[in-house]
Amino acid sequence: MYAPARHDEITGLVAYIDEQLTALRSAALGLTEQQARETPCRSALSIGGLIKHATYCMRGALVRLHTEVTEQPLDAAAVAAFTDSFAVRDDESTAETIKHFDDAWADLRTAVTATDPAAETVAPPAPWHGITDARPILARYYLVHLVEEFARHAGHADIIREQIDGVAVPTLVLTLAGAPANPFFQPYEPVPGTLLT
Repeated sequence: MYAPARHDEITGLVAYIDEQLTALRSAALGLTEQQARETPCRSALSIGGLIKHATYCMRGALVRLHTEVTEQPLDAAAVAAFTDSFAVRDDESTAETIKHFDDAWADLRTAVTATDPAAETVAPPAPWHGITDARPILARYYLVHLVEEFARHAGHADIIREQIDGVAVPTLVLTLAGAPANPFFQPYEPVPGTLLT
């Protein structure tokens, strides 16, 4: 949890992004490779796929934070890359996907920390929302969008994890943080050799 604090704006935004990414990553604790690929809900989403997609989003955010992106290609290759970002392929492993996630996260944290929320930039077109032109924004708009994006997928991961084995992601977050047991929380005990153990 991002505890109450009197931080400046960018420190708060970094902390909120970190909180969502921590939850998303923690959803894999104690899962087998097979479980990380399960899609127990009506969608095609899995824990491994969500971690892979968040990595895709972080890599895209790094481009956005370092350059003004004024176009949004929607060709077959772009659509295929987006679709592929939601699934751990047969030639990939979830453990490998988590490593890529961790690397992207470190890079994103550095880039966001160096961003002035009041800096002027542009948002590229979003044709899926009927926006066909680039529009001026402040960086703050995009940074808050990152919180929104990662929070949405952290919520997906929480629901999927509860469908797999009934464990809630906040329990996994506290377990990985080394929190002691209390009347509200009992640490999760993962099977050795599973993800993040």
